[in-house]
Amino acid sequence: MSMPDLNLLVTLDVLLAEGSVARAAQRLRLSPSAMSRALTRLRETTGDPLLVRAGRGLVPTPRALELRAQVSRLVQEAEAVLRPAEKLDLERLQRTFTLRTSEGFAENFGPELIARVAAEAPGVRLCFVPKSGKDSAPLRDASVDLETGVVSPTTAPELRVQALFRDRLIGVVRIGHALSQGEITPERYAAGRHLGVSRRGLDRGPIDDALQTLGLERTVVTIVSGFATALALARASDLIASVPERHTGSLRTGMHSFPLPIALPEITVSLHWHPRMDADPAHRWLRGCVREVCAQVLADASR
Repeated sequence: MSMPDLNLLVTLDVLLAEGSVARAAQRLRLSPSAMSRALTRLRETTGDPLLVRAGRGLVPTPRALELRAQVSRLVQEAEAVLRPAEKLDLERLQRTFTLRTSEGFAENFGPELIARVAAEAPGVRLCFVPKSGKDSAPLRDASVDLETGVVSPTTAPELRVQALFRDRLIGVVRIGHALSQGEITPERYAAGRHLGVSRRGLDRGPIDDALQTLGLERTVVTIVSGFATALALARASDLIASVPERHTGSLRTGMHSFPLPIALPEITVSLHWHPRMDADPAHRWLRGCVREVCAQVLADASR
């Protein structure tokens, strides 16, 4: 019995992850025709079509869905076996790390993190990308190395998580706004015109639930997807933005901030990564940099 071509495992892993012959070809640096031939070989080897046409795209068959996690794990284990164990040389390290963060993180912690990385590993480049959702797929497929955010029910259970800092929501208005003076009561806060922040466009959240327990309701006149946009609008209007305090320190410069006059739970911002990167020396070094920079920036801000 002849041995199957194990290189097909890598091809299958990428095809199932991308769901597109063209994107898989680009990721593997192959021509579309070469990738089509590889898909044909995979179909012959597995005895299953794997990806079938649905409209303008391709969808996986039940067999492909069954294989996806197993194939991904096999490829990751093979890469780990074949990766040489070398002592980390930061001065010679050449690598790009992609960090997926919420708005405010790069602005608030990025300058110090970039300076720290440049001083220790001048050949390392950081790429900050925005969070468009809570899908953990980018960490699974290695298109993202690290992610910051709040652990939620949708967070993949296999991810490694380490707390960075605790945060709380605060109110922010322009200088000269009525709420920039005097005591902020729940009634005064609720009576203002508010900005909502939601990547999914939701018009209700924990603030509204807390106000409801007091028999109050706020008016959300505009919904935006990020903290930076909310603060920019509040800076130029009489709208009230409610944003995480520590996450947005540098974005709130020149504005008036105040504690919310309602009871809300604190938020724990954590660092997320895929377990396959646990033992990677460079990845471990970067995780340490992020933790230490966050702690230092917050300590400096509290002085």
